[in-house]
Amino acid sequence: MLFDYPAALASVIDEAIAPQARETDCSGAFPRVGINALGEAGLLGLISSTDIGGAGKSLADAAYVIEKLAAACGSNAMITLMHYSATAIIEAHGDQETRRAIGSGRHLSTLAFSEAGSRSHFWAPESSARSDGSGTVVLDAQKSWVTSAGEADSYVWSSRPFQADGPMTLWLVPSNTHGLHVRGKFDGLGLRGNASNPVSAESVTVASSAILGDDGAGLDIALQTVLPHFLVLNAAFSLGLMQALIDEAGAHLKRTKLTHLGQTLAEQEHHRTRFAQLLTRTDEVRAFLQDTLSALAAGRADATLRVLQVKAVAAEGASEVADGVMRLCGGSAFRKELGVERRFRDALAARVMAPTTEALRDFVGRATLGLPLF
Repeated sequence: MLFDYPAALASVIDEAIAPQARETDCSGAFPRVGINALGEAGLLGLISSTDIGGAGKSLADAAYVIEKLAAACGSNAMITLMHYSATAIIEAHGDQETRRAIGSGRHLSTLAFSEAGSRSHFWAPESSARSDGSGTVVLDAQKSWVTSAGEADSYVWSSRPFQADGPMTLWLVPSNTHGLHVRGKFDGLGLRGNASNPVSAESVTVASSAILGDDGAGLDIALQTVLPHFLVLNAAFSLGLMQALIDEAGAHLKRTKLTHLGQTLAEQEHHRTRFAQLLTRTDEVRAFLQDTLSALAAGRADATLRVLQVKAVAAEGASEVADGVMRLCGGSAFRKELGVERRFRDALAARVMAPTTEALRDFVGRATLGLPLF
């Protein structure tokens, strides 16, 4: 039977996510109810293969889900975004049991790439992996900003190779593995429920079969598999916030009246034209995201360039629109009940998430000027 995932998503958002969005932001608690509902509705297994119980949907379908989630709750959207990015690797290189668990909505995964030593330079892990001579591998690391830290069931984990040449090796590490420690409780400006915390590994032992791909090939896998998912879905995340902000602004302008003039704010030229600018900026980002998805689907020559551009385009657009809507709605935007200031804070995250806007612009320049990315 055809899986009507937009209808399933709309139901989960209406019943489990949107009603809790403000409380998730205020408390900073991980939105377990929403994530469980996404799993039960088949949405955590959206991009998993149908032969292991997943929905077998595309990156474009995943982008739709992330956009709608972000419009309702940024924390739920970011958690799901990281899960889809991790799932892409697990689908390609993971074990059948984990793949089936994800496909059935019973397993939440995430990426553990950023580190205290190399910060946003995810391509240069400092964490180590060494063989203990008995068929297992020992991991040591100081990971930073791991979304769903202590909440996910597994981490797609980067380290230096343990035997081969190359910059990186990837592992699937169960989150309950002895020696893993989540440090602190996330208390951020935005995305307050996404449990983005440091995770340390102290002589963590995993089976050699936990490797994802070949030893030393992790960077190539990350660039070919993870990065397109992460960058495209991050753009969808920003777009969802932008659209929600535009919707809030439009409703505010139409219902707010200057009684001494007998006109709504929408009837004021300054407000109307500024709204039009912000709406157009949102539509520009939507068009760029759709072109990126089209380029990937068609295998166009410029697909890689579009992927490198899309997160930066959307992240900067979201910051611009969020700031513009705050100004457009005035003092009303500062009140939590309108939802503008929450989305304003959430919108600031994308531009500083690795790879940052500055790093992506450098990649774009390198790619178009014939220089190596690294």
